[in-house]
Amino acid sequence: MSKSRAWPIAALALAPMLLAAPAAHAAYPDKPVTIVIGYAAGGGNDVLARIMAEEMSKGLKQPVIVENRAGVASIIGAAYVAKAKPDGYTLFWGASGPISFNPGLYSKLPYSVDDFKPISLTAVFPLVLIANAELPAKNVAELVDYSKAHPDRANYGSSAASFQLVTELFKAKTGASFAHIPYKGSNESAQSVMAGNVSMAIVDPTPAMSALQSNRVRALGVTSAARTELLPDVPTLKESGIDLDVELWAGLLAPAGTPDDIVQRLQAEVARVTALPTVKKKFAAIGNTARSSTSKEFHDLIQREVPFWTKVARDNDIKAN
Repeated sequence: MSKSRAWPIAALALAPMLLAAPAAHAAYPDKPVTIVIGYAAGGGNDVLARIMAEEMSKGLKQPVIVENRAGVASIIGAAYVAKAKPDGYTLFWGASGPISFNPGLYSKLPYSVDDFKPISLTAVFPLVLIANAELPAKNVAELVDYSKAHPDRANYGSSAASFQLVTELFKAKTGASFAHIPYKGSNESAQSVMAGNVSMAIVDPTPAMSALQSNRVRALGVTSAARTELLPDVPTLKESGIDLDVELWAGLLAPAGTPDDIVQRLQAEVARVTALPTVKKKFAAIGNTARSSTSKEFHDLIQREVPFWTKVARDNDIKAN
């Protein structure tokens, strides 16, 4: 056989091997995908994660399992995923707290933001400023004036360092004088406003809505740039003349080193799911807006937020440990 005829035969022999490699990689996922959440079952992030997981399993054609690894400020769950194999089968349900706030609040963490590869946002939500209805304050300006006139009586409740950071930023922007009273959960903070034990609190929408039903609190503002559909009559803080625009978020992250094509596949799936009307409705029912992003957009958001909130923590001497 001549050399000129041997080359095509060799090429034919290699062809199946060349085709097999990308086909094997394109098979992702070929087993269940686990989304680790650093919070207990039943909370807002847990509810959102399970809504996402149910729909993602349909598009990925594999079970998507939510695994709760609850611990202080979501640190246990974050550290677990940071050390997981970067193959797309173990993901982290990240949130503003563990990713954007914790680096400025803890002197030592068992993970860093560089241990993750952002996939996509999944949801955003504003916080709601609520005040006790018996206070002589019908709007934010009057609440600020009240705090300055009664610094011995004005105080606020917060259930986590992230809420404390946002409230301290509010104080810095307005010159308000509120003493900090810590609580174990947002519901407890809201109930304390209802009872008159604290003057005000900046909380997530769900406990705010529950408190508002009692008619013992007033919603004076939301922290987002635009009004929320959940409370369309409540002005933004910017509408009240305060230069403060804060939205907390949830999103999916993979361990650093996860291949780009797997991240892109997951990002596309998140975009599909968050665009579903049923998902939008379920998210809105608990005060969240379903929203996706590109991996780069998510990465850039984190890179902006970490130094910003670290500075707020340092300026106000807020530490979580």
